[in-house]
Amino acid sequence: MAQSIFLSHSVKPQFSFPGDEQWQGCFAPNKRPLNVRFISNSKAAIREAYTGDSRAIEIPRQWYNLIADLPVKPPPPLHPKTFEPVKPEDLSPLFPDELIKQEATGERYIDIPEEVIDVYRLWRPTPLIRAKRLEKLLDTPARIYYKYEGGSPAGSHKPNTAVPQVWYNAQQGVKNVVTETGAGQWGSSLAFACSLFGLNCEVWQVRASYDQKPYRKLMMQTWGAKVHPSPSTITEAGRRILEKDASSPGSLGIAISEAVEVAAKNADTKYCLGSVLNHVLLHQTVIGEECIKQMEAIGETPDVIIGCTGGGSNFAGLAFPFIREKLDGKINPLIRAVEPAACPSLTKGIYAYDYGDTAGMTPLMKMHTLGHDFIPDPIHAGGLRYHGMAPLISHVYELGFMEAISIAQTECFAGAIQFARSEGLIPAPEPTHAIAATIREALRCKESGESKVILMAMCGHGHFDLPAYDKYLQGSLVDLSFSGWAFGSGSSVSDYSDRVVRVINRIRLLR
Repeated sequence: MAQSIFLSHSVKPQFSFPGDEQWQGCFAPNKRPLNVRFISNSKAAIREAYTGDSRAIEIPRQWYNLIADLPVKPPPPLHPKTFEPVKPEDLSPLFPDELIKQEATGERYIDIPEEVIDVYRLWRPTPLIRAKRLEKLLDTPARIYYKYEGGSPAGSHKPNTAVPQVWYNAQQGVKNVVTETGAGQWGSSLAFACSLFGLNCEVWQVRASYDQKPYRKLMMQTWGAKVHPSPSTITEAGRRILEKDASSPGSLGIAISEAVEVAAKNADTKYCLGSVLNHVLLHQTVIGEECIKQMEAIGETPDVIIGCTGGGSNFAGLAFPFIREKLDGKINPLIRAVEPAACPSLTKGIYAYDYGDTAGMTPLMKMHTLGHDFIPDPIHAGGLRYHGMAPLISHVYELGFMEAISIAQTECFAGAIQFARSEGLIPAPEPTHAIAATIREALRCKESGESKVILMAMCGHGHFDLPAYDKYLQGSLVDLSFSGWAFGSGSSVSDYSDRVVRVINRIRLLR
């Protein structure tokens, strides 16, 4: 069967396959690389030669919407004042019309605008790489692959949604966008996209990450964004937090409150979110759609799919297209989300309606949550410090199509060191959780002798996170664990969901 892979123009073929081969293509200096087709009877030989530069496949032309294929549709978001299902017009102060449509759509596929694809070409398709050196280090029979998103201009998967969000805003004539960011991956991605389409960008960065990661702030500023530590004195929401705790490390929930407040008060400003919402997860499915084609090209099928989760966009981007294939009966992988032990919304949160922000300005969403008042410990995986999980991922988890575990940060950084010293890439703190879980799975395969195919989401590099590695290497990095829920004084975890339902029902009866 014919197999296609992509070789860089700097790489000349140094291998041969058994059987009848023929070359279709040529290598010439200073020319764009060409697709080369190997006609071979040996899939194993192709896998062995596979180096990861696998861009023979095309950039997807459509985003995939998992909601269309789910047997049970997810619960709707509720208006924060009326507790009725949110209407499109309720979201218009925050989002452009097209993103509102995408948030609620039941269509299976959404066409990607050509202007967005043109920007995607700067880094997409992204490589699927076999971690053969890590396999050797672990002495495992498992075959480990990782989908690497760190080659984007911002160094992560976040531009996959930043670019279309900014483009849709620009098409509607919006001049200013605001957002929050944790580690700075999302803020820098939005700043990058705004620089391309001529929009002003203002970012509230969680204080703990603002202090830990100064180069992310500089990256945002280089692309023209204004960056504020959150909580700040600029907004009412920030000032309220600082009155209670002047040294607050902040949280994504607080930063969201600040950005939403500014957007709601200014007619010429819209809000952009880097995770959690349906349209964000939708845009990220380019990752999984590419990966399916790449794995097909090398004759592999994943047995286990692993990704880190905070708000959920990276995990959903890889996993949702594979869940579609699983629902269609084509494959049956185990799909595992990995979250930090200090902020374990899936494994220790409750499934309830809760606000997406600390101040209670956003719609109520049915999700796995630790409580919108929860302020996570300042772990170095700033992008995973969110009190709730994406409602769609929470719904998929409740339906039993995936599982979740939590891992403490010292094990994650130990795995990152193994990965960096074998594969060469220094991961961002967020995907170290996926790496640690992958290593666990690979070592189980070593014990059992199973040659499973493990697919991992490698969502970004850690070049601006080296202080975290310094702490680990110096032995000063400590594990921080979830210490309790934060649903307000006088509230217990057991009655939180019931209390929300009672409030909703009471409001409806009073009408």
